[in-house]
Amino acid sequence: MTVRSSLTIVLAAGEGTRMRSSLPKVMHPVAQASLLAHVLGAAPKGTGTSLAVVIGPDHQAVADEAKRIRSDALIFVQRERLGTAHAVLAAREAIAQGMDDVLVAFGDTPLITPETFERLRAPLRKGAALAVLGFRAADPTGYGRLVVEGDQLVAIREHADASPEERKITLCNAGVMAIDGRRALAILDRIGNANSKGEYYLPDAVGIARAQGGEAVVIETSEDEVRGINTKAQLAEAEGVMQARLRKAAMEQGVTLIAPETVYLAADTIFGKDVTIEPFVVIGPGVSISDGTVIHSFSHIVQTTLGKNVSIGPYARLRPGTSLGDGARIGNFVETKAATLEAGVKVNHLSYIGDATVGANSNIGAGTITCNYDGFKKHKTVIGTGAFVGTNSSLVAPVRIGNGAYIGSGSVITKDVPDDAMALERNQQTIREGGAARYREMKTGGKKVEKKPEK
Repeated sequence: MTVRSSLTIVLAAGEGTRMRSSLPKVMHPVAQASLLAHVLGAAPKGTGTSLAVVIGPDHQAVADEAKRIRSDALIFVQRERLGTAHAVLAAREAIAQGMDDVLVAFGDTPLITPETFERLRAPLRKGAALAVLGFRAADPTGYGRLVVEGDQLVAIREHADASPEERKITLCNAGVMAIDGRRALAILDRIGNANSKGEYYLPDAVGIARAQGGEAVVIETSEDEVRGINTKAQLAEAEGVMQARLRKAAMEQGVTLIAPETVYLAADTIFGKDVTIEPFVVIGPGVSISDGTVIHSFSHIVQTTLGKNVSIGPYARLRPGTSLGDGARIGNFVETKAATLEAGVKVNHLSYIGDATVGANSNIGAGTITCNYDGFKKHKTVIGTGAFVGTNSSLVAPVRIGNGAYIGSGSVITKDVPDDAMALERNQQTIREGGAARYREMKTGGKKVEKKPEK
């Protein structure tokens, strides 16, 4: 079977003024990835594919994001806002490459899937000139209606121009379109601007394709999948749909979500088998979770790799650069950052491990911190295998704790500790008989202080 080539043009030039934000609209996040990243991720990729992103002037951040997601992305600038067809033709150079299929999508529809793009391309393989993505709207007010006769799309009628009978149509235009690449420029160049706004509208391509003897058809999808984002409220709605989708996919993979509606996932989270996630867990971008791992409630994890049979939390915070080996244990109110904890390491209570490497089977006592920042630079702590660090210890980096070393509780360690050595740093405890009474007398000027009974 011959592989058809394709060009996907993603329109991302909108300012998004209704978002009330200095951030370009397509840069707002859903499931910890930009709207644009979701669309580019769904677009066809691989052999015979090409990608063009149309941005507005002075939107270098959008161009950079496109290149970050797809290094092969071609960037075009729409310098004047003269309608959707005008935006598509900003990528004329890419269209002229002569791909078999030309797909037009929008950078603010993060819920569209790769499967939908493929379904949209299918009619072109059968000879159609154009395929339009449609959906059944619960409330079609304001949407362009898809006027269909038999299995043919006759026209896209904007709400303002629709007759009373046409306004009863619930099949609406999602804006996403596939055009036969051999005819794309011939169709797009015929679109005029004889309308009240003097703009070039992509929906006019339907009538032009039919006038040229081509077929136009509709491919239906759900209303949720083609949600466009124009306001922060719509952004939140899309987040809700995406989270429901991600949770369902995770559970279908075998992940146990005890209270799914309370768990927040990122679009790129990777799960192994038999993973359990308790309620109120937040997983940010760049997280990989291996088989048998349990994440207890109220934990927050970002850019972290978790080995097999790891236990996290409750109330743990794993920051970027954390890597935990098989069987590691991170307990309540423990924070890690840029830290590698090898297999079997235990950090069970109230500790901070940052810019550190901890060898296998070491135990880090409650209240221990790696003092990694001197006010100017970060420094590293290295703890060997099988080491024991006692409660309430401070390890002042740069410092190395040897294999099998033992750090006494309450120590402030500023020098390297050799293998199998014991380090203890404490001032000698002194007791001054009557010292407390004398201190009270000094502070109160000799007045008697009565001890209040406990309630």
